Amino acid sequence: MPEVSPAKTSAFALPEHLDRKADPKLIGTDEQQFEAIAASLSESIEELSERLDATRKRPGGRGQAALDRDQEIHRITARLRALRRFGLDLCLGRMVTADSSEPVYVGRLGLTDSVGRRLLIDWRSPAAEPFFGATHANPMGLVSRRRYRWTRGRISDYWDEVFTADGLESNAALDDQSAFIASLGSSRSPRMRDVLGTIQADQDQIIRAGSRGALVVDGGPGTGKTVVALHRTAYLLYSDPRLNHRGSHRKSDLLFVGPHQPYLAYVADVLPSLGEEGVQTCTLKDLVPEGATAVVESDPEVARLKSSVAMVKAIESAVTFYEAPPTDGTEVETPYADVWLSSEDWAEAFDAAEPGTPHNEARDDVWEALLAILVDKMDEHDLPESSLRRAFTHNAELRAAFAKAWPLLHYSALVADLWRVPAYLRLCAPWLQPGETATLHRENPEAWTTADLPLLDAARQLLGDPEASRRRGKREAALAAERELMDRVVDDLIAADDSENLEMYMLRGDDMREKLVDGDALESADPDVLAGPFAHIVVDEAQELTDAEWRMLLLRCPSRSFTVVGDRAQARHGFTESWEERLERAGLGAINVASLSINYRTPEEVMVEAEPVIREALPDANVPTSVRSSGTPVVHGEISQLSTILDGWQETNPEGIACVISRPDAIVRTQQGRVSWLTPELAKGLEFDLVVLIDPETFGRGIEGAVDRYVAMTRATQQLVILRSIPEQGL
Repeated sequence: MPEVSPAKTSAFALPEHLDRKADPKLIGTDEQQFEAIAASLSESIEELSERLDATRKRPGGRGQAALDRDQEIHRITARLRALRRFGLDLCLGRMVTADSSEPVYVGRLGLTDSVGRRLLIDWRSPAAEPFFGATHANPMGLVSRRRYRWTRGRISDYWDEVFTADGLESNAALDDQSAFIASLGSSRSPRMRDVLGTIQADQDQIIRAGSRGALVVDGGPGTGKTVVALHRTAYLLYSDPRLNHRGSHRKSDLLFVGPHQPYLAYVADVLPSLGEEGVQTCTLKDLVPEGATAVVESDPEVARLKSSVAMVKAIESAVTFYEAPPTDGTEVETPYADVWLSSEDWAEAFDAAEPGTPHNEARDDVWEALLAILVDKMDEHDLPESSLRRAFTHNAELRAAFAKAWPLLHYSALVADLWRVPAYLRLCAPWLQPGETATLHRENPEAWTTADLPLLDAARQLLGDPEASRRRGKREAALAAERELMDRVVDDLIAADDSENLEMYMLRGDDMREKLVDGDALESADPDVLAGPFAHIVVDEAQELTDAEWRMLLLRCPSRSFTVVGDRAQARHGFTESWEERLERAGLGAINVASLSINYRTPEEVMVEAEPVIREALPDANVPTSVRSSGTPVVHGEISQLSTILDGWQETNPEGIACVISRPDAIVRTQQGRVSWLTPELAKGLEFDLVVLIDPETFGRGIEGAVDRYVAMTRATQQLVILRSIPEQGL
């Protein structure tokens, strides 16, 4: 009896009410394509697994050979992770162009079968652009487009759009917006959902814009700014050769900056799902070690003073205070003769430091210049330079004078001294009024706040690592020891060489000796991965950044290539300028602004109540238009109802997440089941099915209070509940 092959599982798992879409005439071509994709995936994973195993078994070697092997392992491992992360749901959809009747399938990654047939084109490739960008006004050469909705690895719905009369014929799936709108209203989770398959034309146009200069993505709540920021990050890494280092250990030359850690946790899965695992993500607090414990500055005047670029300039003055050459000469004693080191000599040595070299790193250059001056002054004694340098180096008085004139400095101590010593602050910031100097004085200056972080970062950049000199000296000593060892080995090889041409003598050459020394095996400093420089920086919620905070980012991006994402109406401290004015003042140029005005997330019922809240404070706020209605009105009630509301919601909603938003002093827990409790500031950038506001009128007055209420209200994707201690009191 012949063996019966097991039935193949269909990629489609359409519910009963979509039976009409299960017609083989509609999905037969897709089924064949998915079979080919499944086979290619299996073959690719098997082949890559074998190559990875073979590469790992290969001898590691040393130097470049070891680096090449590690890079190959890294490249294969990254590709394997990407392929294993998804199954058939690598495929986002398909499109048919006017030039061909054969569908072109678009995927998260490109995929080719064993004979070279392209099964999926990468969503970031130019060929895939019409899949996202085509509209009825500009079909971009498409006849039709199909998008899939995947649920647990199978297609639970799909919808077609047609752009020509030919595409209308015998098509039973022309509900081009139903699945998209349904996906907008689906339950949220603690991590941002995958939305690549529903990127809209207005968003895609911004995602694919070039990386030169500064691109501002301006949009109100729910317009998909964060979605655009993340997908633009993945697109630029794919398309821009300045940022792409595939096949190597090297982290990408792109930095993604978010507003706070809950936000970064929320979006953590998005870039890996797009095939990008090497992107550095951080908050501004992460750029400085002290950010881990820094608290929000409670004094608005202190925050204002410290947020200015002028205060960053004060840090520069504080550093130069420790780079002034002595005005008096110094007598330097040696076993051979005494040498006079004049103030002019000191000044000449201090000028040897290259402009822009960090203070602590330039110190070695100044010391070397000082030794050279002293050696030159002993020229008439005809002594070996090595002996003279040794004598000067071991002169305790000279070293003490140099340490006083150009000391090693730690950045946090330098900034702390400004807040501890009023006279020092007045010297470095003479524009401050006496009252302002007194306001900045601190008995405990190292109790760091977020307002200190840009100044600490500036000091850190200007000073450099105080341990760099020690490491450099240790490395040079180790290299000298290796060279000495190699010299002895070469001498032994030459002595034993009885060949006719005495070939071993070639090892005497300096070039060959340097090749024999393995400098890569010596100690080196751990790089600060957030120090930069980066070729491009993406910053979300950028409307909140102060001048000093912008300086932190500009120091890390000499090319001034930025994606700036934000909403002027969500700036807690006000944003009266245009984006162009604001960014030019911060130091950016070549600024282009792209606006998003369609609210895909927030239901119309919520926006009707949220819009007056922000317009009262900011009449010109960019309030987006909602494209959907949840059918659930905003509920008002008393705080005593909170437990009942949350318990009832969790019972009737087995999926989804909720958040209670209140002032910090009203938070009674941080997490309970699927319910979080956050402040308005920490809720920014997040979204929840249910949002409950507690006494929103207590969030504050003026622009800050209005922004916090507006932001908190617009986090809701399904329902908003407002509870008050006094029910009659309104917003």
